Amino acid sequence: MIPTAILETYHPILKTFSKDEIIFNEAEIPRYYYQLKSGKVKMFNLTEDGKEFTQGFFEKNTSFGEPPLFGSFAYPASAMCIEDCELYVLDKKVFINLLKAHPDIHLKFTKQLCNRMLYKAKIMKELSIHPPEHRILTLLHHLKDSANAEGLFEVKLTRQQISDLTGLRVETVIRAVKQLEKTEKLILKQRKVYI
Repeated sequence: MIPTAILETYHPILKTFSKDEIIFNEAEIPRYYYQLKSGKVKMFNLTEDGKEFTQGFFEKNTSFGEPPLFGSFAYPASAMCIEDCELYVLDKKVFINLLKAHPDIHLKFTKQLCNRMLYKAKIMKELSIHPPEHRILTLLHHLKDSANAEGLFEVKLTRQQISDLTGLRVETVIRAVKQLEKTEKLILKQRKVYI
């Protein structure tokens, strides 16, 4: 994410999007850098039969959709607001110039992209060979590691969001979470998950 003070010197447009509004669609050519000032966004794919697979969730003070800007390829997923959002929108050329002028920010993006690639690799492995409990634990540990959290970590995802990110049915997630609590691999407090 680009610090707001630096981003604003490049004159981004501050756009408002409503809940359920599409920001960009899969296969579109990227033209802008997007950074959330407020709200929450999900990136997802739809299968031919209309089933949705969520690639990730992005919240206030984060950015999304950068790999196609760097790689000059079409968006591999769609992005939609799941709450009303305010987004800083910066033209691709201006974004690239900002990164050239601020190599420290460029390096942070490189690290962030590597972390996202690691997450994708973990999830692909989980989806192909592991049972539900293992998939869920891998996701939760990745979230905790990404947050650099020590001690007990509150998972700020709903059961539906865990389902969307792991390709499992919500009912399966609920059963698996209860099983993981029984085996003391996670903690449930007031319907919240901790790891």
